[in-house]
Amino acid sequence: MLSRFMPQEGKFFDLFNAHADLVVKGGRELGRLVADLAAGTDALAGHAQVIDEIETRADNITHQTIALLHTTFNTPLDRDEIHKLIIRMDDILDLIQDVAQSIYLYDVRKMTQEASHLADICVSCCERVRAAVALLNNMDNGPGILKTCEEIDRLEADADRAMRAGMAKLFREEQDARQLIKLKALYELLENVTDACEDVANIIEGIVLENS
Repeated sequence: MLSRFMPQEGKFFDLFNAHADLVVKGGRELGRLVADLAAGTDALAGHAQVIDEIETRADNITHQTIALLHTTFNTPLDRDEIHKLIIRMDDILDLIQDVAQSIYLYDVRKMTQEASHLADICVSCCERVRAAVALLNNMDNGPGILKTCEEIDRLEADADRAMRAGMAKLFREEQDARQLIKLKALYELLENVTDACEDVANIIEGIVLENS
């Protein structure tokens, strides 16, 4: 009976890491989707299906984490921090799914260099989220965690600049109004993915500073 009230630190970190692995898989699948469209390969449906499956698996991990939070007496981190972290990580994959679905719904067939660059930044952000999460089980890793979070912040700033440059080019050069609207929305969605990664980085930074 008492076992349910014993600390389950390892389970929380295992769930964080499993979710972060899916964040990377989703980010890389998005990168492949954009790269294939840029190369003229029509593989959108297959990539979108894979992203949907990854997002569903991540949702299950989020639900497991929240359920564990409700049944664990001692938690390795503040309860609110655990809840915020898993929810914000899930937001990343929700946004990745939004990008894939929007490309399908808008029937985007032409992929620009700017969109490809933004997708590459998304992948890099996702990989660094996983790297930061993997170090969270030991606060002695604080300096390394904060360094990784700073890298995410820089990447988000790069994405913001890339989005603005892409928008400026669109409004100067794109003659097709419908294509302009589609690509503008796509740029914004891709940049939103990096914003979500930065949100996770900010939560992780707060955890490290509070527990150091």
